[in-house]
Amino acid sequence: QVQLVESGGGLVQPGGSLRLSCAASGSILSVNTMGWYRQAPGKERELVATIISDGITNYAESVKGRFTISRDNAKITVYLQMNSLKPEDTAVYYCNANVVTRRNNVLGFWGKGTLVTVSS
Repeated sequence: QVQLVESGGGLVQPGGSLRLSCAASGSILSVNTMGWYRQAPGKERELVATIISDGITNYAESVKGRFTISRDNAKITVYLQMNSLKPEDTAVYYCNANVVTRRNNVLGFWGKGTLVTVSS
């Protein structure tokens, strides 16, 4: 099995910064795309940012220029640096990874989520 564990959420004032981390472990042969999604109260889960194994990134329009996604392939960890946070960024942030398992299956996995609250 594969586990994704997020960390780094919390309460921050508008304009502040947070850095999220997500470490993957378990029966992993390789990891293709890793990404962050978020779900605000009463809303559907939405894409925040993704990064593929060669470093190519993709961002939601609402976070471009404020958020930066990166990954450490050796540690099988993805990061999300969030700057200039706004109240509308408040949500549970979920890590996602597209994994090639040691049984050569390609499967998607989700973390349990970490809460980010932007409020004064």
